[in-house]
Amino acid sequence: MSDPKNRKNSREKLKDKENMTSSRKLDHIKICLEEEVESEYTGLEDILLINNSLPELDFSDVITDVEFLGKKLAAPFIIASMTGGHPETTAINRNLAIAVEELGLGMGVGSQRAAIEEKELEESFTVVREYAPTAFIYANIGMPQILEHGVEYAERAVEMIDADALAIHLNFLQEIVQPEGNVNAKMGLRALREVCESLKVPVIVKETGGGISEQVAERIRDCGASAIDVGGKGGTSWSGVEVYRTGDEVSKNTGIDFWDWGIPTAFSIVECNRYLPVIATGGLRNGVDVAKSIALGAEIGSAALPFLFPATQSSNEVTKMLKYFVRGLKIAMFLTGCRKVKDLRNIPIIVHGKFKEFLEIKRVDVSQFCSRR
Repeated sequence: MSDPKNRKNSREKLKDKENMTSSRKLDHIKICLEEEVESEYTGLEDILLINNSLPELDFSDVITDVEFLGKKLAAPFIIASMTGGHPETTAINRNLAIAVEELGLGMGVGSQRAAIEEKELEESFTVVREYAPTAFIYANIGMPQILEHGVEYAERAVEMIDADALAIHLNFLQEIVQPEGNVNAKMGLRALREVCESLKVPVIVKETGGGISEQVAERIRDCGASAIDVGGKGGTSWSGVEVYRTGDEVSKNTGIDFWDWGIPTAFSIVECNRYLPVIATGGLRNGVDVAKSIALGAEIGSAALPFLFPATQSSNEVTKMLKYFVRGLKIAMFLTGCRKVKDLRNIPIIVHGKFKEFLEIKRVDVSQFCSRR
């Protein structure tokens, strides 16, 4: 028989690990609210949507409705994974859920690891489905947890919030910068394939600021995933966030070195969209950015940081921010002569700067963007 003292020590170590995970959630929220955490350059800065002075449309005829992974959205936009896993995050997720339900949009939750490991934290996630019973909601668990615990963690994450899809997030940049990070990335493709084959809901593979390359996108498709969230460089830098958390000088300096690491969002959209439907996340800050992303080939846009502070205030503040994004998208559609969202993929656009250089290096015909329609 095992030693009772050893069993007690194991339980205490597990509890300490759970408490650390939950506490880290609040650290991240506080840092994102109070510090500068964004990286530079999404690639969207180098894209110009061409004004159509005679759009031949009534603004009221512009339709933003889309279907994504079997769910209807009132506009091609969702709030990206943000938080959960600590009692103080429950109100944030409630406010986000109320807003997306009201507007017919969707959202993802933060990593559900803490609640899977500590049941009393589930409310910080279940509150989302409670207040958004019909909205598109995706569950979220990290690849490190899938590698350690297998399909079970994926299934429990989906069941916890009756999710419409599961996002498996790839955050190895953040993990490697964290002193306590999980840096085992072996057999990730096999683990992904097992999850895709086992789950009854679509699987989204989601980067968290590093972007996804063409080569990785192809492998993700071959594993059976249903969509890619590019999570490109240009939005929140999780390496940067960890700089504020660590007291270790080496870790801090390393985090600074990798603050702007990754594939810019626009680049990653072009890399991935030939393989799977793309969610454009990473530095989108208004409806024009959403329109540009869709013009490049994304299905929908997504953002988290712009909604964090509003979510700490009220659901009404989140609703205002969502309306700002959607109205900006609708105006961009009107001013480019697009009645439907899919029309954005056919409009001529101008590309320049680093993004144009990227396309040329990748041997993408730049003229195709300027001569469409």
